[in-house]
Amino acid sequence: MTIKIDKQIVDYSVSKNDEAARNGAGKPEERIANNVVQMHERLERPDMLVGSTYKLKTPFSDHSLYVTVNDIILNAGTEHELRRPFEIFINSKNMDHFQWIVALTRIMSAVFRKGGDVTFLVEELHSVFDPRGGYFKKGGKFMPSLVAEIGDVLENHLRMIGLLKDDGPDQHQRKLIAEKRAEYESSLRNFEKAAPNEFPDGAMLCKKCLTKAVVQMDNCLTCLSCGESKCG
Repeated sequence: MTIKIDKQIVDYSVSKNDEAARNGAGKPEERIANNVVQMHERLERPDMLVGSTYKLKTPFSDHSLYVTVNDIILNAGTEHELRRPFEIFINSKNMDHFQWIVALTRIMSAVFRKGGDVTFLVEELHSVFDPRGGYFKKGGKFMPSLVAEIGDVLENHLRMIGLLKDDGPDQHQRKLIAEKRAEYESSLRNFEKAAPNEFPDGAMLCKKCLTKAVVQMDNCLTCLSCGESKCG
């Protein structure tokens, strides 16, 4: 059918026939992919989210901070099921950091909801240093700032839900570790066989001469090799 155009064309658009797609036509893998829900900023928040709360205690404040990360479960019950962080909150009785903490958590939550790879946040937070100096958290790990410890919490959470994984040593490193272990075990066996019959069975290792020659003599531990004695 021919249509005559009497007016000047100022705009145009291409009409697409979506009837085939609505009827299920197309490649099977395309239809499967269309059914998989990906993380994006237009995804509506469910009424209930799965959350984890972490307690932070720093030497800069008498009050603890409580970091809560809520996760959304995408494609629940299917082979494409995925747990992704959706929002983060930080609460504390200490109001000194209230302003920047609210700003930080809102920006992080926006990044979570944007989708894509959010693991880069861990490195970004770890690189923040406090001009007053850092501190050692429980367990001896050094934290350059409070923000860095928040990044440490996020890293632990992402590892828990499977977004971050430990790669471990590569093939070359595993081979080197195995060689060093075999070398150490061999040297240890040679050391134990160096003088098997010189001292009594059951003698303990001397911390001074590293010989299995420490025995109980007159209620005192004494080394038969170098003479080291607990009683002087």
